[in-house]
Amino acid sequence: MIKIDIPKADISITERIQSRNDNEPVIKSIEGFIDLHEIPRDKGGIILFYNKNDELLFVGKARKLRQRVKKHLEDTVSPIKNHRNEVYKIDVCVIEDPMERDIYETYIINKLQAKYNVDKVYYK
Repeated sequence: MIKIDIPKADISITERIQSRNDNEPVIKSIEGFIDLHEIPRDKGGIILFYNKNDELLFVGKARKLRQRVKKHLEDTVSPIKNHRNEVYKIDVCVIEDPMERDIYETYIINKLQAKYNVDKVYYK
């Protein structure tokens, strides 16, 4: 039996709308998230999308994390395009090895039963 531990999130951001303070520069919100700059631009890893009840909605992997998160929040072909309003928290785990990313993605989808993942599902 293979033992896999789900990695801890390296970055966790939650939905928040920036307050209107004249002293602060306005940061463009993407679906209510203004802290996307905290996600590494040039690192690969796993992305986990959660709702307000901390239920896992979707798991994805990426070679370039920030770019992929933005795609999920803006793109018309994203698997979560119809469920973006549910996303409250995004966790990011930096995992550079492509094979490890694939293994973790499949494992997390099945272990935590991600709600909107339809590929790589073996628990049904």
